[in-house]
Amino acid sequence: MMNSDSKILLEVRGLCASVNGTAILKDLDFTVRSGEVHAIMGQNGSGKSTFAKVLAGHPAYEVTGGSVLFEGQDLFALKPEQRARAGLFLAFQYPIEVPGVVNSQFLRLTYNTVQKERGNEELDPLEFDDFVREKMQLLEMSPDFLDRSVNDGFSGGEKKRNEILQMALLEPRVAILDETDSGLDIDALRIVAHGVNQLSTRDNAIVMVTHYQRLLNYIVPDFVHVMDAGRIIKTGGKELALELEERGYEWVSDEYAAAQTVTA
Repeated sequence: MMNSDSKILLEVRGLCASVNGTAILKDLDFTVRSGEVHAIMGQNGSGKSTFAKVLAGHPAYEVTGGSVLFEGQDLFALKPEQRARAGLFLAFQYPIEVPGVVNSQFLRLTYNTVQKERGNEELDPLEFDDFVREKMQLLEMSPDFLDRSVNDGFSGGEKKRNEILQMALLEPRVAILDETDSGLDIDALRIVAHGVNQLSTRDNAIVMVTHYQRLLNYIVPDFVHVMDAGRIIKTGGKELALELEERGYEWVSDEYAAAQTVTA
């Protein structure tokens, strides 16, 4: 989905971050332009989900170095809710359940909060009901989901669809999908991927965090990045994901280590 008039939406330079005093991200560089789809892959513990949470502003993670610009603005000067209103979206690997909070009310409040921030008109309950039902068709979701508590009693696939429904409503500039394929059967994966593809435009960007190549059969990335020990150690096209599926991750780490030895 790349285009010649793309602009930088997210610029990460030398990012370092830790949790409970343990360094996780180490001098990480990453750039995302409008119209692009990125996939970040790597083994457990490589720092993929930490990167996503640091960008979103999770309080458990401490930024110890580097910078992140979001559409030219210092991301770390913004609180988590301000980042969301500015157009940074995170779909969680494990969406939380919120018993007692009706999904339709939660979605309308979220939508109207962002619209107010953007100077747009808010929707009343009847207007929003028509609007959200149209968006739900992208994800083959029954209107019954609107009357249930947020994610309460939802299956894994239903939770992930509800996350992408939020993405459809909020229309973020950069959407970070943290292991959206986790726990999905093949039908749910197809539905969620179709929704994501429909929401990908020339003006936004998508960053997918995943272990496996199977998601990339449905959402084809422009760039595939391999993360290891808190750094991106290799970047390629979609063919890199296929090579990782065939050969695993160890060869990439060995290749990177050899290159560092030569450089030193």
